[in-house]
Amino acid sequence: MDVRAILNVSLVILASIICLEARVASSRSVVFLDGSQHRYIRSNPSDGERKMSSISAEEVAATVSVLLGFAPSPLLDAKSSSKLNEILLPSPFDRPRAVFAMEVRGTEDSLLSTGHLNSLSGDTLSTEVHGSSIAAIELPGDAEISVVPLDESISVDCDASCLGKELHILAQWLGGSFAGSAESLDGELKVPLASGTTLSLQLTKKADLKFVLSVVSLVRNIKNAVKIHEDISQSSVNPAELLFGRFMGIEALKEEYGSGNVVDQGVELFQTILNKLLDLLQKSYGGKIVGVILCDKETYPDSKAMLELSFSPRTSRLLEEDSLDVSKREVLLVRRSLAWITGVILLVSTFIGIYLLLNMPLTRDTLLYSNVKLD
Repeated sequence: MDVRAILNVSLVILASIICLEARVASSRSVVFLDGSQHRYIRSNPSDGERKMSSISAEEVAATVSVLLGFAPSPLLDAKSSSKLNEILLPSPFDRPRAVFAMEVRGTEDSLLSTGHLNSLSGDTLSTEVHGSSIAAIELPGDAEISVVPLDESISVDCDASCLGKELHILAQWLGGSFAGSAESLDGELKVPLASGTTLSLQLTKKADLKFVLSVVSLVRNIKNAVKIHEDISQSSVNPAELLFGRFMGIEALKEEYGSGNVVDQGVELFQTILNKLLDLLQKSYGGKIVGVILCDKETYPDSKAMLELSFSPRTSRLLEEDSLDVSKREVLLVRRSLAWITGVILLVSTFIGIYLLLNMPLTRDTLLYSNVKLD
């Protein structure tokens, strides 16, 4: 009886350990993407001998800060600093100062792999993100960095007619078609995929509509970021540029359809769109931009982003007067009195100096009469 009890307890403990490991196993990952023109990150080894260990969200945030040309958090320990050396190339004076950072929810690691995100034959580096904490990207004031939100909804400044036009442009850009009306939300977007299938999205379905709106908003925000970069490049100001946001379209499909064919097709379409957008950014920025794609295959209701922005306030160096128990009129009187007294002293000193100079004997060997030698 004792042996059976011990065996049951052992099985319970073993099952608990297995469940705990399953929970601890990270569902999050990150992919760093370089262009072919400039290299800023290390690439995954082709021989498979070196495999990068998992990193934390704080280390991802610190990497983004360094790529933007700013110092990482002073709370970063030595172990985390060594992780940055595994990600970044040893070129402290050559940073892109432009980062495309986006979080994607509801994606499997195998579906959103580096093989699909290899834009412009650039280098990629992927690893798991352990833990479930939220990290902050520490940034200086607004004058030193330009932040373009990627998750700003298109409905903010685009009506139904504008949305219909954007959907036709998107369909043409992807080689598909859009039929129906965006005003009554009864349209259908059909896009051919690289696998040979066709993804059909109907605006009458809530999940399909959310996915389509997320795609249109992302493309529109990226094009807006390109215009902002062109304006910045033509001005004398040279701030760092951060394109930052979340893509929630795949999560909407996964919550509606589960892990199935529709979600796989949505991820495949998103990969195509992401490759096109990365190519556009690399060409617009001349290769001086790095992509940071955070993926999480789990979906959580009302979940927060893995990364957030934290702006450090600048300390004002302006000297302020201490508040005195005197009126402003008295302070102004004292200032004017000092100014008049100083002016009068300087004026009298000038007149005295001119008088002495004009009446100076010529026998004096001074600077003015150094050439005159009289006995």
